[in-house]
Amino acid sequence: MNRQVTPLDALEAESIFIIREVAAEFARPVLLFSGGKDSSVMLHLAVKAFRPGRIPFAAMHVDTGHNFPEVIAYRDAQVALAGVRLIVASVEDSIRLGRVADPTGPRASRNRLQTVTLLDAVAEHRFDAVFGGGRRDEEKARAKERVFSFRDEFGQWDPKSQRAELWSLYNGRHRSGEHIRVFPLSNWTELAIWRYIERESIPLPVIYYAHHRRVFQRDGMWLAETAFLAPGPGEVVEERVVRFRTVGDATCTGAIESSAATVEAVIAEVAVARLTERGATRADDRISESGMEDRKREGYF
Repeated sequence: MNRQVTPLDALEAESIFIIREVAAEFARPVLLFSGGKDSSVMLHLAVKAFRPGRIPFAAMHVDTGHNFPEVIAYRDAQVALAGVRLIVASVEDSIRLGRVADPTGPRASRNRLQTVTLLDAVAEHRFDAVFGGGRRDEEKARAKERVFSFRDEFGQWDPKSQRAELWSLYNGRHRSGEHIRVFPLSNWTELAIWRYIERESIPLPVIYYAHHRRVFQRDGMWLAETAFLAPGPGEVVEERVVRFRTVGDATCTGAIESSAATVEAVIAEVAVARLTERGATRADDRISESGMEDRKREGYF
């Protein structure tokens, strides 16, 4: 008896098709890998796409230097397990070289500086396709993305110049110096990601699950007390049971109060959530209504 194809099967097949298409069509692709849940699913799909062979491209992390240590340890373990070469593009190196200025102040974050570091790495390694873990359900600007997102010679994105993608036909045409951002998870949702993590037994950084952490409230979010981020006047540090819905720069990534300590509990929690993970827990996405779109036009993920 043939097994019925499930929605997760269909999403997996589509993503693997996209990953293989890029490997066949482009000379120098790279997979962005932050250690977050979406990039972890993307790495897992890449492993499945080329099994029993090795992934035929490198992974790259654009590292702000302000990361949760649990995520960095996980990142290194996973790329080693997958047998993938890891390139670390360092924002700290960009600051040292004078390419960007390190922001200061109580709400300073290096998150936006990643754009210059990413574009410099793309140029240095001559990458012509860059896999990203963006999903269309995350926020408004990412909902405008095609699967193959054209970037000009300056690494910039124009939503009006994107190409039609009918019948799963993807146009990767580009000139020297231009590149394509590729989003194999475009049609996935946060809930689908977690259900796939459960089905495939994909490990994640421990901070995705409920744990005790010292946090303080700022702008309606619980931010973790770290070596990079301290409370300001009137901000009281408390120990709470929290987890992170998304992983990024520790200075702008908020936690949520949660007792969800297992994949099953997280799925139940996500199923009734009314805010996207970025909208609820990423301070950098609250800059303005068009904050993410403005950054994407500059070359952000």
